[in-house]
Amino acid sequence: MGKTAIIGASNTKFGNLVKKNKETGELTDLVSIYELINEAGKAALADAGVEGKDVDGVWVGSCAPGLFANQEHIAAMAAEIDPVGLRFKPFSRVEDACASGSVALYQAIYALESGRARVALVLGVEKMNLLDTKGVTHALATCSHWPTEGLAGMTFPALFAEYAKGYAKHYGISEDKLRRQLASVAALGYKNGLDNPLAHFGKGGPSDKLQLVTAEAILGLPDEKNPMIAEPLRLHDCSLISDGAAAVVLMRLDDAKASGKKYSEIAGFAQVGERMAITVRPNMYELTAGKLAVQKAFAEAKITTGDIDLAELHDCFTINQILSTEALGFSADGQAGDDYAKGRFGREDRPSVNLSGGLKAKGHPVGATGVSMHALIHKQLTGVPIGAAPAKAPSVGVVFNVGGSGVTNCVTVLKAGK
Repeated sequence: MGKTAIIGASNTKFGNLVKKNKETGELTDLVSIYELINEAGKAALADAGVEGKDVDGVWVGSCAPGLFANQEHIAAMAAEIDPVGLRFKPFSRVEDACASGSVALYQAIYALESGRARVALVLGVEKMNLLDTKGVTHALATCSHWPTEGLAGMTFPALFAEYAKGYAKHYGISEDKLRRQLASVAALGYKNGLDNPLAHFGKGGPSDKLQLVTAEAILGLPDEKNPMIAEPLRLHDCSLISDGAAAVVLMRLDDAKASGKKYSEIAGFAQVGERMAITVRPNMYELTAGKLAVQKAFAEAKITTGDIDLAELHDCFTINQILSTEALGFSADGQAGDDYAKGRFGREDRPSVNLSGGLKAKGHPVGATGVSMHALIHKQLTGVPIGAAPAKAPSVGVVFNVGGSGVTNCVTVLKAGK
């Protein structure tokens, strides 16, 4: 099986890219979903030194563009990145909830490995803020098991609250201790996000103004500033509703080496699915399918946890960062929360976690998230990090992207090109 590599990557600014008239409620779209696709795609091709005519196929990860932005058939819009060079190329949309971007990338890898393609463009995009809170909540709820969850009024905060409660019960963690652990996770994301110029919550944002870079600062917020969303998860345990896009250009590894450009090797990856409805799972205290994805990806890449320098983890909710940290073996089961509370996983540590700020601070435009994670690890491994960098130049990075309530588990190991 031939290996593949990323040779170019880009990430747009993530944020609430709309303007709302407070008196009338009228929304003005400041950066459309079409503009986000074009911006990310053009920048990735330029970064790779590749033209549209050289691309053999385009894969677009997007979770719910029909609900969020009234545009299904979104992949075809990628032709506008280069109307001459990309016209008549195959365009495919991939949907796997918040893991849509990673699965799109995996589909492109399959095309490269099969010999059907030599160069692939992969995009992830979502425009979420055209909807109000109720609309966003409904759109995301369609990524749950609708008959037993969405239809019953269970939101994604409620679903991950079940993980938090199950985790605390399984490991005998008190309410106060769990709250400090979760706040420590959020604080690390906010701290790293301040150094990311593309982050939704970066310099000058709410986390900066309130200096939410320690667990104490978050724990000290009054309830109206950090209300309970779904017990035990509070507002600052939840990721952001963001607009944004990211893109990467893939080549076969031999071609990447011959190109003379900096690249990062996709050394191993795995996608492992879980049963969707949480009512049929006995394991609501760990990411069991995620652990299997880690085993498979690490085996293919021929690495162990000790080889990893940095990671981008799926902190859609702070509890999921704890679960992901344990699934990757960075902490023993039941110990990740304590490790975060002790200050581990910062830029001076190995591994460093979510140097981008993660979904908590960088933002979470759901279809773009997986591609963004890969783009940012690629930038770290090629010596041009966006935002915070680890103390020592990294050689191995990992992405752990999750779709739904721990349902679609995607783990990718990337290595710096030689």
